[in-house]
Amino acid sequence: MSSPASCLYECKVMHRRLHPKVHSFVYRMFLFHLDLDVLASTTAHIPFFSQNAPNIYSLDDRDYFQIHSRGIQENVRTFLQSEGFPERPTKIHLLTLPRLLGYTFNPISIFFCFDAAGQPLVSVVQVGNTFGELKPYIVPINRTGTGFVLRTPKNYYVSPFSELNLEFEFRFEIPGNSLCILIDDYVDGKKNLVSSLTGKRLPLNAPMLASLSLKYPLITLKVITLIHWEAFRLWLKKVPFRMKESHPELQQGAFRSRD
Repeated sequence: MSSPASCLYECKVMHRRLHPKVHSFVYRMFLFHLDLDVLASTTAHIPFFSQNAPNIYSLDDRDYFQIHSRGIQENVRTFLQSEGFPERPTKIHLLTLPRLLGYTFNPISIFFCFDAAGQPLVSVVQVGNTFGELKPYIVPINRTGTGFVLRTPKNYYVSPFSELNLEFEFRFEIPGNSLCILIDDYVDGKKNLVSSLTGKRLPLNAPMLASLSLKYPLITLKVITLIHWEAFRLWLKKVPFRMKESHPELQQGAFRSRD
């Protein structure tokens, strides 16, 4: 049986740039939320979704941590241990967009880590850019134990229109009937970009996945196309542009996805 934690989220993505020019856009998509312990039984009930095998949708270990070959969960645990996190997660859930017809691009994936009693321990946000690079950020549990909060230096090239020395602020809760992930950018303590990913929970089964695939066809290609389209609009607005080769000292801790 598939885990009740596994589901789909039909989402709305919003970005609003505040400086130096106001610029905003909204688009819709869907994401998978997967209990990695029972992924095999989940994919067994959906003929066009698989793990590490060609399919319409495929969750491929190569698109996440690449520390060793013992699978996504062990890679997450090894990463947390290497960063000094004291506890070893028992269960790990993943919010992501799997490969579509072998193609992948994930602006953001989130690992939610739990102890043996099912209590949240920590989360890891993996941010992707269009250069095939991935960077993980450990986002700790908040004081109330209900969500995750972190403000941290970005030190990563995400957009040519964003400074490398800005700070990311992550704020989100454990996904439930709804999804709400907030990521803001700060430059010199001033909010520069507001982003949100919100959604409603839907069952993960073959009919629902087929329905969303028809509603949002070629979703991964849509996301990458919109990113380049919005970059073109920013260029037309004469927002300052930064080449990736600039300031390599501010690009730290990323690794390249392996295909």
